[in-house]
Formats: sequence, structure tokens, C-alpha cells
Amino acid sequence: MKVKILTAILSGFLSLLSSVVIAESSVLFENVKIFNGAGASLSEPSQVLVEGNQIKTISSAAIEVGQQTEVIDGQGMTLMPGLIDAHFHMMLAAAPMNAALGGPEGYLNLLAAQEAKNTLMRGFTSVRDLAGPVFSVKKAIDEGLIDGPRIWPSGAMISQTGGHGDYRHTNELPRASDGHLHYSEKVGAAAIADGPDEVIRRVREQLMLGASQVKLAAGGGVSSSYDPIDVSQYTEEEFRAAVAAAENWGTYVTVHAYTPRAIQTAIRAGVKVIDHGQLIDAETAKIMAKKDVWLSLQPFLDDEDITAFPEGSESREKQLLMTQGTDTAYALARKYNIKTAWGTDTLFDAELNQRQGAQLAKMVRWYKPAEVLAMATSTNAELLALSGKRSPYTGKLGVVEEGALADLLLVKGDPIENIELIADPESNFAVIMKDGKIYKNSMQ
Repeated sequence: MKVKILTAILSGFLSLLSSVVIAESSVLFENVKIFNGAGASLSEPSQVLVEGNQIKTISSAAIEVGQQTEVIDGQGMTLMPGLIDAHFHMMLAAAPMNAALGGPEGYLNLLAAQEAKNTLMRGFTSVRDLAGPVFSVKKAIDEGLIDGPRIWPSGAMISQTGGHGDYRHTNELPRASDGHLHYSEKVGAAAIADGPDEVIRRVREQLMLGASQVKLAAGGGVSSSYDPIDVSQYTEEEFRAAVAAAENWGTYVTVHAYTPRAIQTAIRAGVKVIDHGQLIDAETAKIMAKKDVWLSLQPFLDDEDITAFPEGSESREKQLLMTQGTDTAYALARKYNIKTAWGTDTLFDAELNQRQGAQLAKMVRWYKPAEVLAMATSTNAELLALSGKRSPYTGKLGVVEEGALADLLLVKGDPIENIELIADPESNFAVIMKDGKIYKNSMQ
């Protein structure tokens, strides 16, 4: 009899505990209009129930919940997926160039941790990180030590000697026979590799560290000092080595490239994503469309959102040339129906990084507002999914639908009618949720 009584008490306690746990992780959004991540308009007033880290129920009718469920009256506001930045640098975006490329490493991690929280509070719940030693910051976010977005890390950008990721000065050449590494290599910001064997080794090192995709520099860059923007970097054979190593791990290679020759060489080797591409031509665009290659493009214009370089400097001249191609690149992407992602690629400027949402809003120069929002949610989520089993997170992102991960924003107004709402997240994002957890709630 005592055993039965104790069993009944224990069963009741466990049942109560279970219900409390479920209730504590339940949130009901009432009276919201939904942008589902793909549509051209908002839904009728709806209710959305989140349980744990997933969207459990979406209904136009009332949803009955327990007393422990947190209820948020959306007051007719817009519920939409969390934003995704497909080209981000958590370790480099807000750090001054001398710190980003010269350390000290501890200070750089602290800056990145602060910027991780800022990024999340701008409504960006996921980022694809395309160069930088971000693994420790990502681990701290995933373990709940600090606040920040989900991160798909590439680790070090792999570069040939004299390429976009070679941050050495000329007085550091040639590389010592003992294999002495530059600071940027030691901390994992860059990896210099020449020849297929070295490329394979560096790719495998990034995958060992936890890279969800691998990035190589395929052409000249704006911020780098010794590579003209028109040069092509790496041979087709070297790219094939990187692609083979990545595909053996079930993931893909993306490349930094602006010019047709650099892009076409990478595509012939099996590269699946081109990051930048501002100087593409029609022939290259046709190849990308035919081969189903992604274009991860940034809205670089010579405006307030451009990284500042001294007038007359080589970097400034390269920057002007690159930005002059942006309108053409977007026109070609649209004409040939290339799968196009959006990202910011902000470097070395904390104030500029605060304009992350504003840089998304300016995309109405080329796309309708609903198309812009879809690109930064469901489309970018498709790009993240290319990592396959190397993705650090399981579940569907970029949409508001039953069973999807609960990365959600409650927006004060209709961002399809007024996309400028996302340019001021502090004022206009009433609720920011990631993985079912509320990080901001101004509705209380």
C-alpha cells in the first residue's frame, strides 16, 4: 500500500513538474498579422502558440492555454521571422582594423561578445559568418553564456599568397622555412595555402574546428593591401581540392569574388556560392543561373553605409570601382533569376554595423518590400541549409509556420507597407524571440 501511495505521489509530482516546464516555455501571441517569410501580404489577425523552441499552432481562432503560458497581445502588429544576415563578420564588424588584425585576442573576443548581443537586439537571429575566429563566441552563445544570434561559422578565410586573406606586410616575405605564421593565421582569422595539398589541409582544419561551410578568396579585395581587384586567385585545380574536401563532409565552398574570371573559375570547380559578384557580366550571370549557383550579394553603394577608406587610397579606388557595379549585378540577378541572398559584410566599424537593418531596407532600390523581407528570412534560410548535416542547428528557419523554429519578431506596424520600420529596431521591434526565448519584450 505504501509503495502504491508513494508511486502515486511521485507520478503526480512528475506530472506537475512536466506541466510547469511546458508552461514556462510556452508563449502565445494573440491578435497578430503574420508575414510568413514568403508571401506578398500579411495574414488576417491570428494567434501563434510557441512551445519550447518551436511554433506549435497557428490559428485564426482563439487558442486555449494554461495559466503558466505567457500571453502577448500583439494589438494587430506584425509577427515575422527573425532576420538573417548571410554575410557577416562577428569578430571583425565592430572591431577597429588594428584590433581585428592585430589583437589582442582577448579584447577582440570581448568586442565580439558585445556585438553579438547588439546583433540579436537588432532582430538578426541568425548570421552566416564568413571569416574570423568566431568559434568561441558561437560556443558561448549556444551554451547561454552570452546573448547573440545563431552562427553558421566558416572560420578562417583561406587565401593564396598575396590574396585577399594575406594580411602580411611585404617585409615578412618570404615565409620562413620553419612555417612561422602571421598573427591573423595564429588566431584563425585567415589561412594562407598554396597548391591543392595545402588547400585541402586548411579546409580540413576549419571543418575540424566546426565550420559549417568553407570560404576561399577567389579574387582581389577592397580592404586588402596587395591584391588588385581585377586579379583572379587560385586555380581551378586548387578550388577542386577545396570543394572535394568540403563535400566529403557534406557541406560546400563559398568564395569571395567580384569579377567574371574569378567567378567562372570557381564555378567550373564546383563552388556553390559566390559572395559579392558586383562586377559580374551577362555571360557569368547566365552560367550561374544554369549551374544553380547562389549569389550572396550586398547592397554596396557609395553612400553612408560604405566602409570608410581615405580618399585617394588604393582601397578607396577599388571601392569606387566595385560599388559602380552593384546596380548592374542586381539587374542581372533579377534578369536571369539567380538565387540571391542578402548580407551586409560590414568591417571594422561599430557605428556602421548599427545600420544593419537600414542596409536591408535600402534593398527597395531593386526589389519590392515583400521580396526584400523574404530574401532576409526564408531565402537566406535556404542558403544556410546548404550546410546540410554540418549545420550547427536543426529545424526550419526563416518562416512562420507550424513546426518551424521560433525565431520571431513582433513589429510595430506593417513592414511591407513601411519597410523603414526595420531600420529602427530599437523603436519598432516590440518583441525579439530566438529559439523560443524572449530577449526583448516592450509589450509588458
